[in-house]
Amino acid sequence: MSDAAQPTVDEVRAAAEAVKAALDRHLAAVENRSGANDPAVYAAADALARAVDAYDQALDDGHGELLPFEVPVGETLPAYAGPEEPEAVSVLIRRDYLVADPDRLLGRARRVVEPTGGPVGTLNGALGVLFGEYEPDEIASRCEEFGLEEGDSTLWVTAAEPHGPGEWLHEPFEDADPELIICRFDVSSVYDDELAVLDPDR
Repeated sequence: MSDAAQPTVDEVRAAAEAVKAALDRHLAAVENRSGANDPAVYAAADALARAVDAYDQALDDGHGELLPFEVPVGETLPAYAGPEEPEAVSVLIRRDYLVADPDRLLGRARRVVEPTGGPVGTLNGALGVLFGEYEPDEIASRCEEFGLEEGDSTLWVTAAEPHGPGEWLHEPFEDADPELIICRFDVSSVYDDELAVLDPDR
């Protein structure tokens, strides 16, 4: 139990109700998502994680009890140190994939290349073909068709200085400063695992 002032019974119950409401909002966002990376779903997941964290703290302070799971809420990020009105923003995206079916990956690449070009004989070559042919969002939504298994992903929107054409291409990620993050959205199976504890029937 922490040294903070103990919350009242009503305050603990209010925190629990906030979790229930956040669950409903998250489900509604998922049911109405506009695509594989809908920002509304990310925002609802983040709000749910924060509601669970607040309830966990209230439960500990009020009753000396902890939830049997943890939900990451991005507390390791430093405080925002960028301008209040940025002149420009950078959108940084990382998506990880497991090469789950190399034969399928090669086969899909060969279907793209071989009618007009040479054969594809390596996985690296196949990846170059597919990521050159398809937009990243399309690959994300169809990854199983390409022999890939979706892993974690994150999207950062950071404050940036205006740049002219080609100015940053030689070092595209040099300015990836966590202190300039305006908003961040993470997708990970860890969230599904933690939410499954909340609702074992999922």
